[in-house]
Amino acid sequence: MNITGSLVALVTPMKEGGEVDFTALKRLVEWHISSGTSAIVSVGTTGESATLSQAENVEVVGKTIEYVNGRIPVIAGTGANSTAEAIEMTLAAAKLGADASLQVVPYYNKPEQAGMYAHFKLIAETVSVPHILYNVPGRTVVDMSNETTLRLAEIDNIVGIKDASGNVARGAQLIADAPDDFSVYSGDDATALELIMAGAKGDVSVTANVAPAMMSAMVAAALNDDIEAAKAYNLDLMGLHTGLFVEASPAPCKWALHQMGKLDNVLRLPLLPLSRDGEDVVAQAMSQAGIEYK
Repeated sequence: MNITGSLVALVTPMKEGGEVDFTALKRLVEWHISSGTSAIVSVGTTGESATLSQAENVEVVGKTIEYVNGRIPVIAGTGANSTAEAIEMTLAAAKLGADASLQVVPYYNKPEQAGMYAHFKLIAETVSVPHILYNVPGRTVVDMSNETTLRLAEIDNIVGIKDASGNVARGAQLIADAPDDFSVYSGDDATALELIMAGAKGDVSVTANVAPAMMSAMVAAALNDDIEAAKAYNLDLMGLHTGLFVEASPAPCKWALHQMGKLDNVLRLPLLPLSRDGEDVVAQAMSQAGIEYK
């Protein structure tokens, strides 16, 4: 598996009452494909994986695969802090045709490095699809070390990592030490350009939800060593990189997409829609990026 470019961490659109809005999801998929998005990550953190049931998680992944219809890769967010649950969902996603899975570092139960290794190793041994690890210490509380990642990179179907630590120096060292067939992706939009310049293969992006064409162009320019063009795009996008996290994600993202007419501004509790102060921040960021909205 060789995926490069802008990979969107896609939101899960919902109707009033919280039911998944599959009509809006299909529209989002078409928009991303026409905008140059390289791959879709379905039901990751931005897709509100924490409040979707296992059945809903698998259904959203399956519908996304159906709508994409082989045009770009679909990476299924089937990680969990229960190894058995992660395996169950990943097996289901694999049967539906997912190109890969995204496996988050187990959260809340705070495993040691040896526990993380055993967790991911068993998933990889049980489900034969390619797996991308996901280190996001700001949400999981624990931080998978480069040493553990490199041990896991020796397993044939563990093919990459989404590094959302924001630590560019550590990410660059991981890139330098990793096997050639192991891909490092940024998971932090604000530092993604720096990590791509250090050798990352792309960005699993929240910003791409709101500005897919610009993110695709920025990442493509960076991958092609057109650094001046990449920097120019990134400067326009920086307000979104930060503003889309002014409150708990994906509340800012969903508000922005609602203003663009893409979906209803609905999240599941305990998350609430963006506050009025937050709206001002995101609106300013959208204007900076030249995005039209109501």
